[in-house]
Amino acid sequence: MDVVCLDMEGVLVPEIWIAFSEASGIPELRRTTRDEPDYDKLMKWRLGILKEHGLGLKEIQEVIATIDPLPGAKEFLDSLRAEAQVIILSDTFTQFAMPLMAKHGYPTLFCNTLEVAPDGEITGFKMRIENSKLTTVKHLQAMGFDTIAAGDSFNDLAMIQASRAGFLFRSTDAIKKAYPDLPAYEEFDEFLEAIRGALRG
Repeated sequence: MDVVCLDMEGVLVPEIWIAFSEASGIPELRRTTRDEPDYDKLMKWRLGILKEHGLGLKEIQEVIATIDPLPGAKEFLDSLRAEAQVIILSDTFTQFAMPLMAKHGYPTLFCNTLEVAPDGEITGFKMRIENSKLTTVKHLQAMGFDTIAAGDSFNDLAMIQASRAGFLFRSTDAIKKAYPDLPAYEEFDEFLEAIRGALRG
C-alpha cells in the first residue's frame, strides 16, 4: 500500500515566513529552507529576529489568518486523497499550521510544536522527532507501506530520495540543477498525473 507524503509550505500553501516578512517589513525573515538546509539553525535565527523586534505568536497568527491555499492546491489535494492515503509532513508548527489545514479540509498533518511564553513570546520549539521527514518515511516503510514523496526545499530531499517515487514541486532552479534526476513539476495537474503514475507503477 502506498502513502503519499507531501511538504506543506511552497507546495500547498505560500511560505508562512515570507508572508510574515512582507507583512512585518523585516526582509531577513524571507529566508526559508529553500535557502538554509539546517532547519535548527534557521529557526534559532528567526526567533532571535522576532525577539529583537518584539514580535510573537499573535502577530504571526494574524498574518497566517490571511493566507489561503495556493491556487488549485485544495482541488489537487482533494483529488489525491480520493485515490491514496496522504500525510502532510512539515517542519512547521501546530500553532501555525492548523488554520491552514482547516482550509484544506483537515488532511493528516505531522509537524512540530512551538514553545510559547504567557505573553506570547516564542521562546523555543520542539521537533517531533529528529530528521522528521526522513524518519517518518522510514517508519512508514518499516510498517509495510511504500512511500511517494514530494516537496520543494532542501529539507524535503531526504524523504524524496528514500521513497519509491519522489518529485520536486515548484522548487528552486538551484535545487533542480543540483538534483537533475528528480522529476520536477510546476503545475498541479501535471503533478497529480505524475503521482497517479507512481501509484499505478
